[in-house]
Amino acid sequence: MPGTLPALSAAQIDQFITQGFVRLDNAFSADLAERARAILWAATGCNQNDRSTWTRPVVWLGEFSQPPFREAANTPLLQSAYDQLVGENRWLPRGGLGTFPVRFPIPQDNGDTGWHVDASFGHDAPDFLDWRVNVSSKGRALLILFLFSDVGEDDAPTRIRVGSHLEVARYLVPAGDAGKSLRDILTERPDWFDTGKEALATGKAGTVYLCHPFLVHAAQVHRGQSVKFMAQPPLLPRVPLQIDRTDGDYSPVELAIRVGLDSQ
Repeated sequence: MPGTLPALSAAQIDQFITQGFVRLDNAFSADLAERARAILWAATGCNQNDRSTWTRPVVWLGEFSQPPFREAANTPLLQSAYDQLVGENRWLPRGGLGTFPVRFPIPQDNGDTGWHVDASFGHDAPDFLDWRVNVSSKGRALLILFLFSDVGEDDAPTRIRVGSHLEVARYLVPAGDAGKSLRDILTERPDWFDTGKEALATGKAGTVYLCHPFLVHAAQVHRGQSVKFMAQPPLLPRVPLQIDRTDGDYSPVELAIRVGLDSQ
């Protein structure tokens, strides 16, 4: 059952609150990662053993619901971590994983390597720059990075602006429930909340980064030799996040927002 196996230590939870992310090694097995990669390779239309077919720097793939993906998303260790960070019965199990930006070792900028936060509502707008995020993180409890291949420093690891989630919280609070669009943020904060501290989401296949939904992050050009397979789905909330609870039963995700607001 979720919650019976503590996935994260108190120090890791504190890191999540203050830095905006925590790395969980061996969150799912290497066997699951290998089985998932076989499905993803087929979906790319590229031949794993023929580099001449690797013609694009990035191939975007959607949601996958086959057993390896469902199992990887819902291991007991991860469910325990979801409980610890979001709260028991406050998140929805994932039926699969996506999206996958499959990055090939082609040193070319695909135009998708800019700093950003992931919008969590307003997705009915045709222009993604009009998608929105608000201070209570409507529609998103976590950003999760699932590594389905080994990712070293040259293998296009996701870049993370450490502690940026606190600045984002402070920025969003005056906008209330309506929040800000990605266009607003691009115009008003073109520095994308540069904290001066950067981390890289590296690790072996089976590593998962559990990130605060306000964490500023970016892709980068692949300078390595092996294809990078990573999923970057949200964890959806079962109930809305609250940053003003009468019972004081705040989750670490909510506490992080409150820490950001308290440090104005």
